[in-house]
Amino acid sequence: MKNFRTAVYKFTIAVKEDGLELPAYKGSTFRGGFGTAFKKLACSQLGRNTCTGCLLQANCPYAYIFETSPPIGAEVLKNYDDIPRPFIIEPPLVSKTHYNKGDKIDFNIILMGKCIEYLPYFIVAFEKLGELGIGKGRRRFQLHKVTGLNLPNQVVNEIVENEIFCCQNRLVKNVNCTISGSQIQETSGTNIPDQIELHFITPLRLKYQRELVNNIELHILMRNILRRISSILYFHHGDDLNVDYKDLIAEAEKATKIEDNTIWVDWERFSKRQDTKLKMGGLVGRAKFKGDFTNIYPYLKLAEIIHAGKGTVFGLGKYKIV
Repeated sequence: MKNFRTAVYKFTIAVKEDGLELPAYKGSTFRGGFGTAFKKLACSQLGRNTCTGCLLQANCPYAYIFETSPPIGAEVLKNYDDIPRPFIIEPPLVSKTHYNKGDKIDFNIILMGKCIEYLPYFIVAFEKLGELGIGKGRRRFQLHKVTGLNLPNQVVNEIVENEIFCCQNRLVKNVNCTISGSQIQETSGTNIPDQIELHFITPLRLKYQRELVNNIELHILMRNILRRISSILYFHHGDDLNVDYKDLIAEAEKATKIEDNTIWVDWERFSKRQDTKLKMGGLVGRAKFKGDFTNIYPYLKLAEIIHAGKGTVFGLGKYKIV
């Protein structure tokens, strides 16, 4: 996974005079509004419901980011819905719903592979969304600033922030905040513990043998992570994950679950594309495992950044290794 590239950016918005009314979980609201704003900026065929059949699809940033299509001759993930999108919106995790004038709201945008080059589009799209309005009553906000977040080093365990954009001058600085798979492997170290506790912060929505998982097992999580990393490499890096999947999954299968404090939490979102409400529940809480994690630990660390399971673009599947 050494060629995997990702970058984490913190977006800060400032609430305007009318305030903001947002739901307790804001992932779907931010994703929906962002998609609308991005399409207005980038799409020259706004009357179309989908990008399928559009003559400009191959060179359109909106089509690539929101309706990623498999390349001609692709042998895997030919279904549109199975292709992972190259971005994640991590909404603020506070349940606060009312914001007053002058309040600041932070949330993260995670980009992967060649999508990192599209950061200016994300900045301009959120500026546009601030003009269009968001949440109840479509109230407006201002994109205040954007900073890039670098991995904490092994000496000082603090995330380094680099300013990339500020509303005062509207300049986008060329700051390299890319995190590589090689860095993840290096920071994972060699002294890997024989017990790990996973804290599932937002609903983890996994499927195994076509059924939703409501009892977390490490090998099921590992299968999903490997598939996710592999497909992101394939579609957004033009690369392959050349590893022994069977050995890695076998290592995860040998791990013993010694504690499980996870629960199922239901969540619904409205899909404009499907014109219906979709259930997006998943597991939250903590689970502890004991075993030999030597080979799978770097993949678990990478998935801390890029999430796991379904609904990652809305911020689902976020977890931390405690």
